[in-house]
Amino acid sequence: MRIVMAGSSGLIGSDLSSRLISDGHEVTRLVRRPPKSAAEVRWDPAAGGLDPACLEGADAVINLCGAGIGDRPWTRRRIDELFRSRLDPTRTLAAAMRHLDAPPKVFISQSGAGYYGDAGQDFVTEESPAGAGIMARICVEWEAAAREAPPGVRVVTPRSAVVLSRSGGALGRLLPLLRAGVGGPLGNGRQYWPWITLPDISSAFAFLLTSGLSGPVNVSAPQAADVNTLVAELAAALHRPALLRAPAPALRLVMGKLADELLLSSQRMEPALLQGDGFTWQHPSLRVAARWVAGGS
Repeated sequence: MRIVMAGSSGLIGSDLSSRLISDGHEVTRLVRRPPKSAAEVRWDPAAGGLDPACLEGADAVINLCGAGIGDRPWTRRRIDELFRSRLDPTRTLAAAMRHLDAPPKVFISQSGAGYYGDAGQDFVTEESPAGAGIMARICVEWEAAAREAPPGVRVVTPRSAVVLSRSGGALGRLLPLLRAGVGGPLGNGRQYWPWITLPDISSAFAFLLTSGLSGPVNVSAPQAADVNTLVAELAAALHRPALLRAPAPALRLVMGKLADELLLSSQRMEPALLQGDGFTWQHPSLRVAARWVAGGS
């Protein structure tokens, strides 16, 4: 397949593009700087700038754009950036496709588990309603922007879980603490974090390229885990204690509303459509995933 990818420099994009190329696909990367090779095309999503010709003959478009959720405090300016960094690229890609007589057959545009807000202890599937909060609003608008793709394009909006990797990503700050033996659960630890390993999320995106699924798809591991369990399994795999709990009031004092939405909210997400369509996980259980994160196979 010939695949055009936006957001290829991030954690998921880097791993996914390498995987797709190794699988024999041709990947064209959209970049905001001068291109360094024939496999790169410059665009300006903030201004809606993308030559539709670069999508001519493409089989699929993958959109992974978006500023980091937990990288900076949630000021009004930062919240606006979180919206714009997702909506502008998505709308630009959809608009470019509408200019083509034969647009790509598939548009995979990332969304997130934040769509469900704080769902407590209830399982959430793709049929569950949107929750409340900033992340839920972002995801609702993000998915709506993807649906602006022209008729005939199979639009998939993966609601991605927390990605477990050996470095960086959502655990970029927690893992070094756990390795040093000074980490621990966040809040009461009973909130559910949907999770998936980096190899498995790349496999899931590759799977969605050729599956018949469309619309929202929960992309998480099949085993649900609360934060107490997740931290305990990671610490055990690292052979370290995890006793230093960070209480919710302290997290809110330091991080403001970001703490409630990113660390303390609960999404007990079930990947119902992936399971029903026969997707196979390399790391289906948290214990196996934690061993991989710690450096095992």
